[in-house]
Amino acid sequence: MFGYDVGISGGVTSMDGFLQKFFPEVYDRKHSPNNTDGNYCKYDNQKLQAFTSSLYIAGLLATYVASWTSRRYGRRPTMQIAAATFIIGTTLCSAAQNIIMLILGRVLLGIGVGFANQAVPLFLSEMAPYQIRGALNIMFQLAVTIGILIANLVNFGTEKIHPWGWRLALGLAGVPAGLLTIGSMFVLETPNSLIERGHLEQGKKVLQKIRGTNEVEAEYEDMIAASEVAKAVKHPFRNIIQRRNRPQLIIAIVLQISQQLTGINAIMFYAPVLFQALGFGSSASLYSAVITGVVNVLSTLVAVAIVDRVGRRKLLLESGGQMLLAQVVIAFILGYQLKDTGSLPSASAIVVVIAICVFVSGFAWSWGPLGWLIPSETFPLETRSAGQSITVSTNLLFTFLIAQLFLSMLCHMKFYIFVFFSACIVCMTLFTIFFIPETKGIPIEEMQGLWASHWYWKRFIPTDPVLEQELKMRGSSLERRHDDVETGKEAT
Repeated sequence: MFGYDVGISGGVTSMDGFLQKFFPEVYDRKHSPNNTDGNYCKYDNQKLQAFTSSLYIAGLLATYVASWTSRRYGRRPTMQIAAATFIIGTTLCSAAQNIIMLILGRVLLGIGVGFANQAVPLFLSEMAPYQIRGALNIMFQLAVTIGILIANLVNFGTEKIHPWGWRLALGLAGVPAGLLTIGSMFVLETPNSLIERGHLEQGKKVLQKIRGTNEVEAEYEDMIAASEVAKAVKHPFRNIIQRRNRPQLIIAIVLQISQQLTGINAIMFYAPVLFQALGFGSSASLYSAVITGVVNVLSTLVAVAIVDRVGRRKLLLESGGQMLLAQVVIAFILGYQLKDTGSLPSASAIVVVIAICVFVSGFAWSWGPLGWLIPSETFPLETRSAGQSITVSTNLLFTFLIAQLFLSMLCHMKFYIFVFFSACIVCMTLFTIFFIPETKGIPIEEMQGLWASHWYWKRFIPTDPVLEQELKMRGSSLERRHDDVETGKEAT
């Protein structure tokens, strides 16, 4: 649902029928033989960018309401609200007769995205056994990349249906929203959420069902203890800014900012527009976007396969170098070979597409999924909903800024915009080296010990005997749980 909307907007904004109806000045500039604005400025229009970005500012605001519904009523109802709102927004967009109707539909889509991005990562982290939590949580990002690929394929097909192909492209967003509506009727509420809301026996039964065994006492006791701490917190947003919660909060915020400043959404949102700016024809630009979409999906599958074996830090560091190399190559070729008029030589255009695929693959098996995974598994239960809201809202704020500013930045900075993204990648890789610890294989309830042993973050964690004893007890609980798992494997 989220991925489809990320991918569909770039293709729709490059379609002539859509531009003629809502943005005739952009259409005239695109097709004018006397266009003086050059390759980089064909699509520089604030209203056109608002069509893409309005979804994300709405999602930013909606996630705080979603935090309340997720905590008060559960993860499952929050997903259902997301699906219903998204269906209404899809209907408005596909039937839009004017710019107001179009933007209103996008705002409703944004509300759906805000609710879904709040509930789904929490749902996945809380349902998953800790041994495979990374792989299962990355299914969220995998679904996003599949949605982007499907949107690119739809764009490629509907671009040839003139002048109403864009309506079909926008309307098909109702399919994943419908799937979420149906699916959310069958899934169980998470045991963490049930226990947090006082349904202890029901929470235990769900835990036994999803673990496939009645021997869940250690994990259940940890959940009860975490729930008691959470109930004592009356104001989670006020609590989350306290000193002892600083490590999780800072890392979550920096991850989301870094995720956007890699330049990934500039490419994902505007891939067809970007390729056209580089001199590709309309169909060729959509075809190139499909190629990057395929790379995105396959690389996310790589992340699913290796994240719980390789770990989070190694993937973040490897991809930092990979994405930096790709951005430097793109900036170099565009700087030397793409002028304000004309197009790239064929060989150079192929190299640019390959470099973009290298960049996308690096992002897809690291910063893309891990930007969601790490925050969802590091916040304690008492601040988890609030932490997820801050994570989502930070992501959507910077997604909004990139969506609203990228075409203008491309126009004014030209190829230097890729130099800017390269500098951001260097900064975020350095942050990873010094400040992001490895969270692989650590149960959510045991994360507090991670910060207490980190060279920098330990200064934010109170060092009192009670806490140290609690960390030791939790360590023993983890060992018991590991032994239970191994015993279960032998019995099986």
